[in-house]
Amino acid sequence: MKISGNSFCPCGSQKKYKKCCRIFHFGETPSTALELMKSRYSAYVANNPEYIINTTHKENSDYTTNIQEWKNSINSFSKYSDFKKLEIIDFIDGQEVAYVTFKATIFQGAIDSSFIEKSKFIKEENRWLYHSGEFIQ
Repeated sequence: MKISGNSFCPCGSQKKYKKCCRIFHFGETPSTALELMKSRYSAYVANNPEYIINTTHKENSDYTTNIQEWKNSINSFSKYSDFKKLEIIDFIDGQEVAYVTFKATIFQGAIDSSFIEKSKFIKEENRWLYHSGEFIQ
């Protein structure tokens, strides 16, 4: 799905994409793990694998040095997914570690691939990174 700057941001903020997650996709650093989580969701919607890769912690199970294969996997997921809605359920902020529990409503064709995840974020060198996630449902 292509997002224009004047579209509402997929993260659910009710702001225009160009004034919301797009600023992170083009280089600004999210100041909280919640901003990072929402901007990562929007990056999947926008099919921006570089942002996903650059904001993933090296200890994450999906992390690989085969960047092209990883990009292809993200591109395929984004291309064949219809991202309907992001709902933030809980946010536990911390100095070095934070958690965001969210529900992503996603369809792949007629199949409901929605899920609830509690994501762990770690702050390194003043940057939040996605470390891992635990599926709740």
